Amino acid sequence: AGNPPHRDPCLAAPELRLQMVRAAVAGQGAFVVDEREMRRGGVSYTVDTLLDLRAEHPQRSLCLLLGMDAFLGMPHWHRWREIFELAHVVVAHRPGWKAPITGPLGEVMVDRGTGSVRDLHQSKAGRIYVHAVTQLEISSTDLRPLLYANRALRYLVPDAVRELIVTTGCYAQHQR
Repeated sequence: AGNPPHRDPCLAAPELRLQMVRAAVAGQGAFVVDEREMRRGGVSYTVDTLLDLRAEHPQRSLCLLLGMDAFLGMPHWHRWREIFELAHVVVAHRPGWKAPITGPLGEVMVDRGTGSVRDLHQSKAGRIYVHAVTQLEISSTDLRPLLYANRALRYLVPDAVRELIVTTGCYAQHQR
């Protein structure tokens, strides 16, 4: 996100965050780094990015990948209901989180939820698929205190990203 609306001012400049993403996926041919939110300028709303992608790929199935924590916050996003008209939402089920069964997201889960990946291929948008993943419970919020304490991030982020963080000191200068 070039300028995320739901966070305090970013500690690392957008260009540096883009450099970290490039470093994280270097050598992974299945990933493409997209700079459109940085080029667009202004606040980076997911719905605007998906509108651009849908215009570029009108017949393709598009999926927005989110962690469960981000998914649970969707009702606070700008024009969040439109997202389901533009893409499927694939939710990575994180340890300790539960999919909603009540409220606006619970209703959306009932209407749009699917247990089959095949459904994501059969339409262009509109479904929610919760996918259990084996992962470490690591978040940027958890990493910042380690950085402030000058602790190592080895094995918590890709080595190339760790090197950028250490070399630039982008987070060390913002200790709280």
